[in-house]
Amino acid sequence: MKFGWLTLALSPSPDEDAARIEQQIAQVQEAERLGFEDVWLTEHYFTGESVYNDALTFASALAMRTERIRIGFAVVQMPFHHPVRLATQLALLDNLSRGRIDVGVGKGTVYNEYEFVGHGLRSHDSRQRMEEATEILNRIWTESPLTFKGEYYNVHVPALRPRPVQQPGPPLWRSVISPGSFTECGKLGIPILTARLPVDKIKERWALYEAGLDEGGHDLETRNRLLEQSALWRNVYVAETDAQAEDELSELLLHTREHMMHVREAYNPDDFEIDPVMLNNWTDPAVPDSTAIPFVLETGSLYGSVKTVTEQVAELRDVGVRHLLCQTGFGDMSHEQNLASMRRFGEEVMPAFTQIDAAAE
Repeated sequence: MKFGWLTLALSPSPDEDAARIEQQIAQVQEAERLGFEDVWLTEHYFTGESVYNDALTFASALAMRTERIRIGFAVVQMPFHHPVRLATQLALLDNLSRGRIDVGVGKGTVYNEYEFVGHGLRSHDSRQRMEEATEILNRIWTESPLTFKGEYYNVHVPALRPRPVQQPGPPLWRSVISPGSFTECGKLGIPILTARLPVDKIKERWALYEAGLDEGGHDLETRNRLLEQSALWRNVYVAETDAQAEDELSELLLHTREHMMHVREAYNPDDFEIDPVMLNNWTDPAVPDSTAIPFVLETGSLYGSVKTVTEQVAELRDVGVRHLLCQTGFGDMSHEQNLASMRRFGEEVMPAFTQIDAAAE
């Protein structure tokens, strides 16, 4: 198995932002030391989530402070970026990191409409903006010059400079959850990541992706590479005992949810309603915390002692997960608490799976 590290940690106040940003860099460096394969940056604005806000600029700092770990985006909110500017930034990042960039793309948050408003937009056309921008990204890697005329962008680019190290460009990933998206991404040969998929659904979704790869006619090497890359995102918290882990993670998740619900109530415009299809027991403000916390513990979290978490990872491996993205920071969790959990996972859980893989090779 491969293990990635994902950051979605909250800075509780503006006075703490600078320190929290430095701590995030230190956590990424520790993830590299512990043997995580990749780090994934989220992108949120204005409220202290993703405290660095600008994931692309933050990635440039990580490129300079790390040597091996790949740097991914989960995901770039495409409507907030001009695609030519984004392509230029990604090409530079790929050079700075010597070819270590992965780019998850998405249409933007479906919960935080205030992020769209803050960028002078609304979300009603976010999918169309994403699709148009993604087409430009895919073409700008290979077409020189590039001329594109669309509904949102009308550009003529003589050439992209510098060229990316990875050719034709950094891999573009998609975040997926619906069954049809797994199949479609498989047909197109797009690497995927997904979050909070229950264990009993993982094998089914992975089979749909594999069927899509077969339907797309991809060669065996490409097929195997994409299956190994396919990533599942989980909350991960390792403590000395199961009871301690459950108590501490529950408290951290409660603070996370309180913040999430507060900023949406405070900043989302009055005419915005979250699509009911996107609501679950964690995201629905009508659901009490007493239901929401057990739900996310059950469906989206690995937690407990080293022994328990090892068993939970083995369960995921046995249903086909080969690439696990571990979110180890939650809410206003302290730097020291995050590092302690990371080290237990990296030093005592991960070797049970990475050593098996090395022996098999």
